[in-house]
Parts: sequence; structure tokens; C-alpha cells
Amino acid sequence: MQIYLPIADLPVNIFLVLGMGLAVGFISGMFGIGGGFLMTPLLIFIGVSPAVAVASVASHIAASSCSGAISYWRRNAIDLALALMLLAGGILGTAVGIWLFAVLRALDQLDLTIGLSYVVLLGVVGVLMITESVRAIIREQQGKPTTPRRGGAHTWVHGLPLKMRFKRSKIYVSAIPVWGIGFLIGFIGAILGIGGGFILVPMLIYFLRVPTATVLGTSMVLTLITMASATVMHAATNHLVDAVLALILMVGGVIGAQFGARAGQNMRGERLRLLLGLLVFAVGLRFAFQLVVQPDDLYSVRLIGGG
Repeated sequence: MQIYLPIADLPVNIFLVLGMGLAVGFISGMFGIGGGFLMTPLLIFIGVSPAVAVASVASHIAASSCSGAISYWRRNAIDLALALMLLAGGILGTAVGIWLFAVLRALDQLDLTIGLSYVVLLGVVGVLMITESVRAIIREQQGKPTTPRRGGAHTWVHGLPLKMRFKRSKIYVSAIPVWGIGFLIGFIGAILGIGGGFILVPMLIYFLRVPTATVLGTSMVLTLITMASATVMHAATNHLVDAVLALILMVGGVIGAQFGARAGQNMRGERLRLLLGLLVFAVGLRFAFQLVVQPDDLYSVRLIGGG
């Protein structure tokens, strides 16, 4: 059953798109991630232009993050002060990302930039996750306990000025790295159409020493607002948000996430991270292959000027 996507200017099989939403939702629920770094490449692989894929997935991530943020809020697992500081940098990063997005699109370099960025990002993150999880599994099989990171340990980050106390997370750090992390996540989200949770969570835990009990909910709030802002900015500036596509993805994502969350509860954390790392690395390889393989159509027609 074919359905026409007005902004993407492409007929697609509605069951294929719905199935993609279900699959990514299942993975998101299983691993506790936003799934944008998987959804955007999948849309590109079926023919949706990278620009429309990035803009439309941003709205999908915002909607998916909303329910999660509400759930964490009810459990009092959100550091509101930390979230607001992250948002101060996140909104600015999103605005800069949208501006660069428009500039690259005008120069006709957007597709190449998105492709290369995904290859580097997914390749590096995938290798790091695989290495860490394999080491954890080996330690477990050898009967060696996992060495916990000391909460009181300090790094160069803690020596920066403009320190603030975040009571909910029980940390006392400079506002500079908090703004920087928020800016980076907002910028990446606007350019690549990803929520950035799989980058944000480790940065908050390992750089700022934010407790795991509050880091997930705080990350969800940042993802919600930055992706909602990116959606509005993309719609107002670039007119690339395909509401029909986003709606289908939302329906599939919400349903799939419920089953994924149940499946994830039955697996050990180390093996979950290994599977996710392999998945991330595989998508990065697929992007790399797409960049070097010769396309079916060697030439394309592009309207310029008033068109």
C-alpha cells in the first residue's frame, strides 16, 4: 500500500515505514536510547533525502521523548537546574546547527556532510561501545569485579571557574562544560537529526559525575526541548518537516518501544551494550559503503533560484 509523502516528494510503502518505526522503537525501548541515529539512516536508505529525513526525525524524537520525560518527572528523577543549564547551551547549539544546515544545503554539500558525519560518529561510538562491552564480558567470565568509578574523583573539568551547585544531582561543577555539552548535543541534533542521548548520557556520567539516577531523566528533558526547537526551526527556515512521515514513524515507535522495553529487561547490561555497539557500527559501515559505491543515476536535476 503506497502513500505519498508531500514534503519528501516520494511515494513509499506505508507498511515499510510503519515497520521501520516499530523496529527502531523496539530497539529504543530495549537499549533506552532515542533511536534517531538509526531512523535517519534508514529513511535515507529507502530514498528520502537526507535533509527531509533529518528534519522529520527531529519531530519523531521530540514526541517520543515527551512521554519519557513525563515518566521521569513523576518519579522525581530529573535535575531541573542542570537541565535548564544544559538547555541554555542546547538552544544556542540548535540555532547554530540550523543555520549551518541551511548554508550547507544552499551550497549543495548537505548530503555529503551528513553522510561523512554519520560514518565518523557511528564508527567511533560503535568501536568504543564494542570494546568496553567485550572487556566487561571478559571480566565477568573471569570472575573479576567491575571497577566502579569513584564519585569523589576530580578531573580538569572540576577546576574550571563559574562553579554551580546542583543539589538534585549532588555535584558542584563549572557551568562552562555544562553549557558546552548542551551546545554540542543541540548542534548535533540539528545537523544529523539525532537526540544525542547515547552521547549525552556518558558525557554527564563520566565528565560531570552526574548520578545515573538523575542522568536519564535530565537527558530526556534536554532531548525533548532541543528536538522540538529543531523541528520548529526546520519547519520555519527550511520547510522540510514531513508531517505525514513523522506521524507514521511516531505510531510505530510508540508501539515498538513497549515490546523493546520488556525484552531489554531479560538481558544483561554488558550484552545489551555489545549488541547496540555492533548495531551502531554496522549502520556506520552501511553509510560508508553508500558514500563510495557508484549510484544508479550519475546525474541529478536540481531547481535553483525561484524554483
